[in-house]
Amino acid sequence: MRQKLPARGQRGGGNRKGFPGRPRSEHARLAILRSTLKLLGENGFSALTIEAVAAHATVGKATVYRWWPNKAVLIADAFASSTTRKLHFPDTGFVRTDMSQQMRQLIKVFRSPRGRIVSAILGGGQSDRDLIAAFRERFLWPRRREAYATLRRGILRGELRRNVDLDLLLDSLYGPIYMRFLIRHDSLTPDFVDRLCDLVLGGADPRRNQPGRNLLAPKRPRPKSRPKSKRKSSAP
Repeated sequence: MRQKLPARGQRGGGNRKGFPGRPRSEHARLAILRSTLKLLGENGFSALTIEAVAAHATVGKATVYRWWPNKAVLIADAFASSTTRKLHFPDTGFVRTDMSQQMRQLIKVFRSPRGRIVSAILGGGQSDRDLIAAFRERFLWPRRREAYATLRRGILRGELRRNVDLDLLLDSLYGPIYMRFLIRHDSLTPDFVDRLCDLVLGGADPRRNQPGRNLLAPKRPRPKSRPKSKRKSSAP
């Protein structure tokens, strides 16, 4: 995933142009998104159908297709819309704080019932190219653009090297999270996020190599040793 994002008009997953006829019903749209998340969490990607979503949302199948060209785009939209507000990047003035706070929110999503939906999307996306493409467009790229802006602010403040590879940096930060989430060889905890940020962002800090400076583990001053008292020798 490189910084050169696909042009908006060229990305896959259908378009969002308006449709002639009846105006869209926000109530129906939200009902469809909620039904998609519920059925996906219960039955998984392969068992989910547009017909089942329409029936659960009590709308016609044509209403679903009016907004989403296929179930892959519908699933990606449903997940993205349910997590967008939670996963915004803050601007605290410190890049490490900005990244760690957003990453902590991400692991909360992964550890919540939404995590089963992420698993279904990533699992189904290995055999369905439309699904993984829709996930990248609707969920991953918007977060990636925010992350670029966050890291660039850190560069301007002198917290990160000017020549740092932003894509490699982001993959190094988020790759271990996805690995623990999918492989489950270890737990996803706030402490894990903090240590990950220290390791990755500390390595990209231009101040790290300054003589006598260790940003990750500052040396504690050694306690001053007390001078030994001389014993007076007693004459016989």
